[in-house]
Parts: sequence; structure tokens; C-alpha cells
Amino acid sequence: MSSTGIRPGYPSSHPLNSPYLVFADLKGQIFDFPGLLALGRSGQEFYLPEEKDFIPLPYGSELFVLPDRHPVGLDPTTGEVVVLKENPFCPSEPALAVAAFIAPAHTHTFLAAWAKAQESLPPLPLFAYTAVGWWDEGFWVTAFRSDPEPRQDLDHFQPEDVRRRTLKRLKEHPRNRLIQHLGRRCCLTYGCPAARNFFLDRYEAPLPTAQSCNAQCLGCLSLQPEEGPPATQERLDFTPSAEEIAEVATGHLFRAKPALVSFGQGCEGEPLLKAPLLEKAITLIRKQTSRGTINLNTNASIPEGIDRLASSGLDSIRVSLPTARERYWRAYVRPRGFGLQEIRESIIQMKKKGGFVSLNYFIFPGVTDEPEEISALEEIIALGVDFIQLRNLNIDPDWYLEKIDFRPQRSPWGIRRLQEHLKRRFPHLGFGYFNPYLR
Repeated sequence: MSSTGIRPGYPSSHPLNSPYLVFADLKGQIFDFPGLLALGRSGQEFYLPEEKDFIPLPYGSELFVLPDRHPVGLDPTTGEVVVLKENPFCPSEPALAVAAFIAPAHTHTFLAAWAKAQESLPPLPLFAYTAVGWWDEGFWVTAFRSDPEPRQDLDHFQPEDVRRRTLKRLKEHPRNRLIQHLGRRCCLTYGCPAARNFFLDRYEAPLPTAQSCNAQCLGCLSLQPEEGPPATQERLDFTPSAEEIAEVATGHLFRAKPALVSFGQGCEGEPLLKAPLLEKAITLIRKQTSRGTINLNTNASIPEGIDRLASSGLDSIRVSLPTARERYWRAYVRPRGFGLQEIRESIIQMKKKGGFVSLNYFIFPGVTDEPEEISALEEIIALGVDFIQLRNLNIDPDWYLEKIDFRPQRSPWGIRRLQEHLKRRFPHLGFGYFNPYLR
């Protein structure tokens, strides 16, 4: 073990019933170590989370062993932050850090705390790395449930039923390439919850359409350069027709109660680049049914496209926002031909048409809740934003902070305090994790 001079964000007199640090050995076996308390990370600093920050590990979550990274904990007797470099039960082996990838509908408040074994390491895969500890015969994580709906709860999916109904639908629609993509790749290969819900005729159905994008986001799930982290899924390799899209959407809007369909998925680029196609598809959908909500997940880069789609029957947009500060936003999004001004104009256009606007606000403790970020976010919300989806940013924290050249200015507020502040500041503002139903 080695100690550092960094002090935790809360006093070392914090109750000793805090969860213990957990670590893994080279075989991937996970152990608890009562000699140290579990710490969390916010930005570039370590903190001792308060007792209220921990919840039992939600069902459907996963635990990751992090290669070449040592866990960091708090010595309750000295108040020192300690890097656990060696396995206490086998000193000749390293102790490896452990993080949780928490189930959907949960938002984390702290990242996992670790120290890199060496300065230069390849970035971790594109997941969110939440702090985890052990207490009372179970794992605990720093998170809260941000949406009560069980839309993507793992225990609501029966694998054999999903497979049976998917294969049946694929057989019924052999010529619809979008249905085939959603079934064979999204549902049966990647286990996409939205795709599974489409084949189960419930909740929200995905409508991927775009192969290309006008940004190169650091955390893009479907397209990464060779030197970047591995993409978690393949990108859509064809453009569906308006008729194929409408067949998927209208079928779902007729069958699901409540019903929602969304353009803009993790397996595609930016759907606004296909605005004429989406306009035609929405028109076809609305000729057949007025049921349900038609939503667009977007980077909001083309205000005239938003105006055009809203006029054709689009009900809502969800604007992806990794940060509200232009400098960091540009470093993350790496846009081609647009900026935050275009995003602001898109929000204004959607509100002029009477539409609903959500922010897909990527939560990264230490950046999201920094006071300067909060001020910038408030300016965007004041344009008429109706809802904020508290989605965890899936990215290697060290790689992310390095790439955006993050320079902290003041101490972060904490994710819970941020949400409470926004509720008071904007009483109309809704919060959740999923796109809301409007019809």
C-alpha cells in the first residue's frame, strides 16, 4: 500500500459503516478489504461519499475489473488516501481496481477511484465507471434511481420470449431492412433494450436511419478511430427507406401502450443529416395514426432541419449535451460546421413549433456539477428546455479529462445538489432517464 497527501472531500470522522474498498486479483476474483473505505472520484479528486450516496448495486448492473489500475481507498484510522498496489492476500500480485456499470434508469454521483499503474495506458472501453464498495454482504454503488419507469429493467426481459418474438417478426417482414437490422444485430447480437422492447411491442422503439455524422464525439459508441477506445457496437451500414421506417413506427405506435418511437440511436450517426427522409417518414406515419410520440435524438446541429421536422409532425427532440461550456463542448464533440449557437437556435425553433425539448445531459461528476458549468447550463435551460435526462457519460475518465484539457476552477457541488438547485431554479423542469411519452 502507498498513501498520498490528497485529502478526501468529507471529514475522516465519517461513520465507519461506510462500504469497504473492493479490489480484484489477476483471475478476476473480487474481494473486499475492510482495512480501507471505498472512495469515489469527482473530476480529478478523491472523496469519501456520504452514507446517503450509496445504494445497493441495482439488478442488471455489471462489475468491471480495470487492467493496470490500482484501487484507492481511505484509511479510517489516519484519514489518509491510500493506493492499494498489492493484493493483501497475495502480496506478489497486484491489486486491480473494480468499477460498476450500473443498470439503466440510475445516475451515478461518483466515479470509481483508482490510480494508474503507469502513466500511458490505452483508454478503457466506452462504459461509465461508477464507484463501488462492499457492506453487509453486498455491493453498494454511489448512485440514485433517476427514473422510476421499468422500461429497460433487466428483470422485465425474458430471453427466450424476446428471441421467439424477434424471430417471428423477422420472418413476417423479410424485406424490411430496418426490421432485420433491429432484430438480427441490435436485439439478438447486442441485446439493445430499445430493440428488445420493439419486438415485445412496448415502450420506446428505435428508428436508426443515418450512416454519417457531422461530429466526431470522443464517446461515440458506433465509430472510433484506431487509436481511440473500442466502439461498443457497429454503425448502421445502410439507409432505410421512408416506407421501411414508417412500417416499423406505425406498427409500434398501434401496438404499444403508451407508445414512443425515436430517431437517433447509438448505432447510427446524426439523423438530422437525413432530414428530408425523416420528414417523408413522419408524414407517412401521421397519415396512418395520431397515436404515440415521435421523438428525435439529435445533436441539434441544423436548426432549419428541426423546423422542417417539427412542421411535419415531430413531437419532441432530445439534444445531446456533454457540457454546456463551448470550450469543453468543442473538445468533446469535435463538430464540423456547427456550434452551441446552432443548438440554441434548434431549441428555440422546436419551442416555437410547440414541441417538447429534452437535454440528454451526460453526467460526469466533477465536470457536470462545477459552478461554471451550472451557470452555462442554466442559460440553455432558460431557452425553454422542458426535461433533463440524467445519463451517465460512457468514457474513460482519465482519457476524457485529458482530451478536453479540463482545468477545474471551483469545487463541484455534487450531482444531487445540482439537481435540487435546478428544480428550485426551474420549477417546470422535469427530470428522468428516458424520453417521456407525450401522447
